[in-house]
Amino acid sequence: MTRIRVILLRDTGATISPFNSFLLLQGLETLSLRVERHVENALKVVDFLSKHPKVERVNHPALPDSKYSSLYNQYFPNGAGSIFTFEIKGGAKEARDFIDRLEIFSLLANVADVKSLVIHPASTTHSQMSESELLQSGIKPNTVRLSIGTEHIDDILYDLQQALA
Repeated sequence: MTRIRVILLRDTGATISPFNSFLLLQGLETLSLRVERHVENALKVVDFLSKHPKVERVNHPALPDSKYSSLYNQYFPNGAGSIFTFEIKGGAKEARDFIDRLEIFSLLANVADVKSLVIHPASTTHSQMSESELLQSGIKPNTVRLSIGTEHIDDILYDLQQALA
C-alpha cells in the first residue's frame, strides 16, 4: 500500500472524479473558441495601447517593431498570445495607479484565465529580483503585465481607457 501511494500516485497522480472529468471535457470542447477570443481581444488591446499617448511601449510580437515579429507572423498566422506587457509613461507609481483604476481586470498573478488580469511584476511576481536583474529581464518600474480575457472587447477597451485617463 505504501508503494502504491508513494510510487504510483507520485508518477500518475490521483484518479480524477467523474464530475471533474465531465467539467474537464466541457472545458476542452470550448477551448479553441476561447483561445480565438483571447487572441482577437489581445490584438485589439495591443493596437489600442500602442497608439495611446500615455503608453511608452507595448511588448507584443504582433507589432512590426518587435524583434520577434517575423517569427510571430511565420509561426502564428492566426495570432497567438493573450499575455503581454506594456510600459506606461512614468514610473512605478503611475503603473500602480493605473492598475488601481481598472474595474473589470482582476489583480492576480496567474495568467490565461477566462477573465482579464493585470499585475505589476516589479512589485509582485518578480519582487525578489534586484534592480539590475529586473532590467535584464525586461521589467521596468513602469511595466504592467496584462492577460486579456474573453470579455466583450468594448468593455476591455473602455476599462483601459478610463484607467489611463
